Amino acid sequence: MLLDQDQPRGDEALLQLGRRLRADGYRFTCVTPATQARVNARAEASQARTLRDVFGWSRPFAASLLSADELQHLHNAGVLEPQGTLWRSRVRWSSLDDLLLVHSAWPTDSRDAVFFGPDSYRFAQVIQDHLRHSPQRVQHAVDIGCGSGVGALLIARAVQHAQVSAVDINPVALRHTAINAALAGVANVSVEPSDLLDGIVGTFDLIVANPPYMLDVAQRAYRHGGGALGAELSLRIVEQARERLSIGGTLLLYSGVAIVEGRDALLENVRLRLAGPTFGWSYRELDPDVFGEQLLEPGYEQVERIAAVALTVTRQG
Repeated sequence: MLLDQDQPRGDEALLQLGRRLRADGYRFTCVTPATQARVNARAEASQARTLRDVFGWSRPFAASLLSADELQHLHNAGVLEPQGTLWRSRVRWSSLDDLLLVHSAWPTDSRDAVFFGPDSYRFAQVIQDHLRHSPQRVQHAVDIGCGSGVGALLIARAVQHAQVSAVDINPVALRHTAINAALAGVANVSVEPSDLLDGIVGTFDLIVANPPYMLDVAQRAYRHGGGALGAELSLRIVEQARERLSIGGTLLLYSGVAIVEGRDALLENVRLRLAGPTFGWSYRELDPDVFGEQLLEPGYEQVERIAAVALTVTRQG
């Protein structure tokens, strides 16, 4: 994907910064916000000493740590902010295999923050496993709530003849996805604003989604799943996908579920929505215990754990 010539100058600056970091061999594995907070609380982490500190750990840095063109790219992109006598980048860059992806800096407090982290890696594995083992021919695919564009990019690179739509309600996410697609050199991704599938037409051979699944008091778009315990968006995606999958098409939903007294409410609702011969489906726990710190938040008093799950749905007729 090439950036549109009408895109802001800042998008081109971020693209050039990504190319520079990739050429320099930059790599960073993104962790959970809680882990990042603990690591950054260490005494030796108060100021950046490396590019990974600047663009991965989101630490304040002295201007002398970066080259003049790296500083200029940050300035032109509008993501360089002063922090006392130091500076700080308002974006991070993380690695996924040979992809390099721009997303929001830590802490991701703003309502339009674009998140990337351990869920993104698990989501990627679900997609890669499916593409590796499925004989399905994909002509049109969509990544719902694309965020940094992980799902769309993996599909676009693996199935180069397919047209892949990356949709989100967050303009910052769409911007980051477009930059990441251009950096990856893929030409078959279109980036479009849409509330789930409401804003786009047609049927799809492959629908992928990694929706937010937390109950977030601040209702940040990347984190708040809605409903009593964050499952509302996941269920809306299942409902819309039922109507928009082509025959033989597949939905891959990576999500999380709050388990209360051993009960998985998401699985119970999926059973109701997918009853009958039209759809074949499977549901599995990928990790039985993620984001344990969330159990300290309001609304989670009865939750015993949060599990990461993968739902695969295929339209059979």
